[in-house]
Amino acid sequence: MPFRHLRMGLALGLLLVSFGLFATSSPLTRRVPHETRRSAPFGWQPVKRAEPSRVLPLRIGLAQSNIEELESYLNDVSHPDSPNYGKHWSAAQVAETFRPSDEAVDTVVGWLTENGIHAHRTKLSASGGWVAANVTIEEAEALLGTDYYVYQNADGREHVACASAYHLPEHVSKHVELITPTLHFDVAKKRPMVKRATKPGFRGGPLIGPKLDNIFNDLAHCDEQITLDCLRALYNFEYEFVNTKKNTFAIVEYTPESHNPSDFDVFFGNFSKDQVGERPTLISIDGGILDPNGDLGESSLDLQYALGLVGKNQEVLLYQTGDDVVGGSFNNLLDALDASYCTFEGGDDPTQDGIYPDTAPGGFDEPENCGTVKPADIISTSYGYDEADLTPFYMIRQCNEYGKLGLLGVTIMYASGDDGVAGFGGVCLEPNGTQAIGASIFNPTFPGGCPYVTSVGATQITPGNPVTAPETAVAAFASGGGWSNIFALPEYQKSTVQDYLKKFPPRYPPDIWNSTGKSRAFPDISGNGWNYTVAINGEFVPIGGTSASCPMTASILSAINDARQVRGKSAIGFINPTIYSDTFQGLFNDITIGSNPGCGTNGFSVEHGWDPVTGLGTINFPKLLAAWLELP
Repeated sequence: MPFRHLRMGLALGLLLVSFGLFATSSPLTRRVPHETRRSAPFGWQPVKRAEPSRVLPLRIGLAQSNIEELESYLNDVSHPDSPNYGKHWSAAQVAETFRPSDEAVDTVVGWLTENGIHAHRTKLSASGGWVAANVTIEEAEALLGTDYYVYQNADGREHVACASAYHLPEHVSKHVELITPTLHFDVAKKRPMVKRATKPGFRGGPLIGPKLDNIFNDLAHCDEQITLDCLRALYNFEYEFVNTKKNTFAIVEYTPESHNPSDFDVFFGNFSKDQVGERPTLISIDGGILDPNGDLGESSLDLQYALGLVGKNQEVLLYQTGDDVVGGSFNNLLDALDASYCTFEGGDDPTQDGIYPDTAPGGFDEPENCGTVKPADIISTSYGYDEADLTPFYMIRQCNEYGKLGLLGVTIMYASGDDGVAGFGGVCLEPNGTQAIGASIFNPTFPGGCPYVTSVGATQITPGNPVTAPETAVAAFASGGGWSNIFALPEYQKSTVQDYLKKFPPRYPPDIWNSTGKSRAFPDISGNGWNYTVAINGEFVPIGGTSASCPMTASILSAINDARQVRGKSAIGFINPTIYSDTFQGLFNDITIGSNPGCGTNGFSVEHGWDPVTGLGTINFPKLLAAWLELP
């Protein structure tokens, strides 16, 4: 199982519970490093020690039962050769299987009590997954054997975190996944989008190309402007949705990313006239709102093309997450989707997640959404982080949750990023793990490198080529891809990835990329991601990025769900074991030209078969539809 033998620090020396003793007396007082971090995320610097009297909402995430079996459970319902293919679990079965043990609860509460944090100060979350206690900085430092600092970024924003590590007694450590707030800096979601002929957007939101003076809506100009008809032609996608009351499809956006609803009519007026008046169905999570004065690029792109591709019969859900004051995070989304993950007042970190009720003027002054949203069959997200921004335990916990959603039959799709082998904004890694412009070590993204999501890279039509010509890896920017420094190589991917490394070994020193051959590789698939014609504030502009590739590909896969459900079959669920299987060999449009440069290199090369730039290739709808309809 991947989480039994994680290769932390494969290229960078990222360490988890591993070596050394913090103190030695009796076995019950011996401490070990529980989580470590080589340096603060890019742009953050410690400016002062945290005040000892300051109160922290300490949240202790308990080790989950049976979590080491998650991959095998998931393969059992997701691999086409399994007799249980498509027999997805119920939410109750998932919650019960992974609920932390009574021993874990008793051990952690006992440790807190021994250190003066008595029972009346602690609270167990309803899910049984988190123990909460409000403690002072002084108490937290004594408990965890660490020092807390106030960090600051260039915008003057402050963040409280401990320095390079925190420690736990050895007998407690085995019952704990992570503790917050400690090392984690999950403070700003990045939108992997670019504009024409520019560098990718970085942290502040998407960059959008200039107004288009001429709008084409024919197949002769798809190399210049991508439209709905171009995408249908590229992927042989012709389908009319039928089972629309059961089939569900959602796009995730994070406030202040929003759209102007009237732009749908501008878009459809040009490209799909019978959909004029159509809108996505807003599912507000923690006060998520539509703000026409917000950042309009991401949401406009995602939803105009999702709605246009699925057509007027199929509803598209918009999971708008976070209010306009404190915003939201991946954890806020996951809380709403799964009550067993939701921490109530137990696990969300106020330094990185939206905490609700938000009593600030204009805030969402109600309890956070917890298990209030039934997960859609397919969920597409075009946001991400660098792995180096986060701690391994924090990523593992979220990644495991995506695996649990897969057990429920949900397909989770993430954009792979727009900076090739570099991190967002072109930052790479120094040998000590610091992110910096001009560094040389490859910097993979998250959640694209989580083995329980489907990671989507980008392709394009070569300028001057017809829509019928084979696509290449996107050259206008660098599609994210490579090898994770955190997650081990999943079973479903082993033979494919190892075959690539054997036939096409990258000619780079092993100390600048994860060359072990034992870690998760991404992306899994790809789709066109360049020069989408998008309506924003009544005008058409070009937008590109894996932000385009991901929801477009998800829209087409939603049609396969519809076709299966019409025949009384299950949703396709977690697709990775299926698409890497022998049954699906050769069913994608193989991309054979291109690379994904970054960190002062040409990145990885595109080759026949799977590669760490375009994955298995792009959707060939008729072939994939036929293959999935053959499965039970």
